[in-house]
Amino acid sequence: MATGQAQSLGDRLVQPVTNVSDFIWAGLWNGEAVIPFPPLAIILLGVGLWFMAGLRFYPITKLGAAAKGLFAGRKGEGAGEISPFAALSTALSGQVGTGNLAGVATAIALGGPGAIFWMWITALFGMALAFAEGSLAIRYRETTSDGVKRGGPMTYIMMGLGPKWTWLAVLFCLGTLFSALVTGNSIQANAVADGLNELFGIEEWLGGLIVAILVFIVIIGGIKSIGQVTGKLVPAMALTYVVACLVVIAANIGQVPNAFGEIITGAFSPEGVTGGVVGVLIIGFQRAAFSNEAGVGSAPIAHSAVKTSRPASEGFVALLEPFIDTVIICTMTALVIVIAEPQSWLDGKAAVAAGETPNPDGVVLTSDAFETVVPWFPYLLALAVALFAYSTLLTWAYYTQKAFTTLFGRTPASERTFQIIFCLFTVFGAVVTLQDVIVLADSMLFVCALVNIFGLYLLLPVVRREVAEYWADKKADRLERMDA
Repeated sequence: MATGQAQSLGDRLVQPVTNVSDFIWAGLWNGEAVIPFPPLAIILLGVGLWFMAGLRFYPITKLGAAAKGLFAGRKGEGAGEISPFAALSTALSGQVGTGNLAGVATAIALGGPGAIFWMWITALFGMALAFAEGSLAIRYRETTSDGVKRGGPMTYIMMGLGPKWTWLAVLFCLGTLFSALVTGNSIQANAVADGLNELFGIEEWLGGLIVAILVFIVIIGGIKSIGQVTGKLVPAMALTYVVACLVVIAANIGQVPNAFGEIITGAFSPEGVTGGVVGVLIIGFQRAAFSNEAGVGSAPIAHSAVKTSRPASEGFVALLEPFIDTVIICTMTALVIVIAEPQSWLDGKAAVAAGETPNPDGVVLTSDAFETVVPWFPYLLALAVALFAYSTLLTWAYYTQKAFTTLFGRTPASERTFQIIFCLFTVFGAVVTLQDVIVLADSMLFVCALVNIFGLYLLLPVVRREVAEYWADKKADRLERMDA
């Protein structure tokens, strides 16, 4: 009787949080649709469009120049801790992960190939938000007593909006702490432990301990150490994964036009288990938001440490993140699944045709698709999931440490205390699944996004001024070289 009462009490405590999370991400309450679009979709897409127009569509029209500029100034110029390339790699390491591999497969299984189209749209608008985040991260950053540059949403809110908004910065830090310890730590640790178990037969608790030690060794060196590791790990793993995708695509090259056709037509199809066009849009939006994190406020923490004196130059680096993460890597995964047509994908399509809701395992679906051409790929996928999750752990350790020290002060003792706490959560997360806590963490992530987007919106005039000064300086430099 006591157990039943405890379970009932637990359900009553969890249900409100579940309702809030469902409302934020899907517009649902008690499992029923109450509004046609989820609030976070309206906010991110609306503000993203506003920023894109306010920036004269530079995030799209200057995409090539942004990529060229990244490698031209790879080492960076000015005060800071890391290069623009290292900052990009660090930010991407917190974004490129299981969402690009398993999450895309789940989106296709539930919403059909059309979900990918809406991921593209979300990523394009997200590039404008990422540009603003990167610019403001440099424009408003502080220098600590030992000369370290640091910043992020909590800093550009306090410095850009004024002391009266400090409570909003505190709210962002609290949301970051909670959501990061769960989604940025425990879930990733669980993925790494599962990968080690599958590859080498290592018990989950031991895998968690190994990962915690490897994380601790890197994060004690700060952003420089993290940037050095992610700067090598992320490009290598991303390139390896893209090459594997190209192998499968090349083996089915004749199906590529049809695959793109399914993506485009599926985006506007009135049929489907997810509720037609709106349902497909919601699923595509959710996966893109989880995947590239544009507007959430995490990436600018890494960009604030870059060696540069031009805020807009870092904005152009930051806008590459949604493009690389969603438009390139997620599209590769989608094409592989659609053109390879593994049996698990066909079974899911049959279930939808029969009016049933599929229950996909994204990792299995992605693995099956690659296995149609590359039989040994499941082992590479397990390794990729483990390494991507490990790099995510490193990045979120840095993000969360900045939130922690903003709240409790930055001293060697406070930093070391946090690092130990973070690594303990890593061991814990490797062996425990906390579904209800994950729901709450997702809600806290929404709090971070809401706070960050509010700050971005109010500081848009500053971003536009920085862009104007950037182009004026570039023009002056060109004229000076011509005169010389």
